[in-house]
Amino acid sequence: MSLGDAGDGLRVRPYAITGGRTRATTDVPIEAIVYRTPKGEQTVNSLALERGQILRLLATPQSAAEISARLRLPLGVARVVLGDLVDEGYVALNTRSATGRPDLRLLERVLDGLQAL
Repeated sequence: MSLGDAGDGLRVRPYAITGGRTRATTDVPIEAIVYRTPKGEQTVNSLALERGQILRLLATPQSAAEISARLRLPLGVARVVLGDLVDEGYVALNTRSATGRPDLRLLERVLDGLQAL
């Protein structure tokens, strides 16, 4: 079962990856920066399938949206798997900007999206 190899695309149904769930216990915003924890560093090559792919991809911190795109996973599926990894202590989230204030560019994009509705 491969995700994103040479343009193959998703070979399994999304509900099979998430166990039929559409939400995880921990909500992962699409703009959240995700990074491996020390536990994740120790088990980076031990986890299989999408979970292992995510940990390997997180050699550098990335947003949930980037992870979804790079692994060619639907965003909802990526958020559920990431939420599970957070709950299990393999990854952590940074949802704040360096200044502790919301990112102005993000707020502008949200406003543009709302105006487009």
